[in-house]
Amino acid sequence: MSATEPNRFSWLVRATLLLAVAGLVGAFFALGFHHALTLEALQSHRDDLVQARDRNPVLFAGGYLLSYILMAALAIPGALVMTLAGGAIFGLGEGTVLASFGSSIGATLALLASRYLFRSWVERHFHRRLEQVNRGLAHDGWLYLLSLRLVPAIPFFVVDLLFGVTAFPVLRFYVVSQTAMLPATLVYVNAGTQIEHLTSLSGILSPGVLASLVMLACLPLAARGVIKLMEKRR
Repeated sequence: MSATEPNRFSWLVRATLLLAVAGLVGAFFALGFHHALTLEALQSHRDDLVQARDRNPVLFAGGYLLSYILMAALAIPGALVMTLAGGAIFGLGEGTVLASFGSSIGATLALLASRYLFRSWVERHFHRRLEQVNRGLAHDGWLYLLSLRLVPAIPFFVVDLLFGVTAFPVLRFYVVSQTAMLPATLVYVNAGTQIEHLTSLSGILSPGVLASLVMLACLPLAARGVIKLMEKRR
């Protein structure tokens, strides 16, 4: 086997994966699925969706989970409505589990895509953001990711892409992401259980809820500061 054959094979794999990603995203919009990811559509079809769930609960839950993973991995708009749908269709407990795993697995797939398919593109288009992330990781380690997940100073999908071009371990990224995104997931899934009373997506987060999420985001960094101060005094 010549030296160029492995490179050619790697290029073909990457090209195939890129075409698959482009095809999935294109099909999503071409088939009009984005029109179903609205609060109004969810409210209108909730009873039909619940009936479909009752007919085959395992298959329907699996389809919801797979759909959420793909949406999160491909950065398709509508994750908020999907999370609300988890509460509206499955209830608080099951909806939280499905939405939590869907969002965190999808985010991890996005990180892997960034690391192995889009590295040069991400480094070129998000150079300043990447410098910010590298500084945060150098100073606070995994706690920096925890804070970004609790309060998105950087959009979630951009975080996935940026961490993909760092040396951050994949398993740690998954665990921290799932843990940190759980509070907001609970808020949105719980709102979904009361879907008939919602009038807009912006009305879900009250000032009190927002303040609580900000406080949660500050706690890890505050704890890190206290630990460093105690170490210096020893």
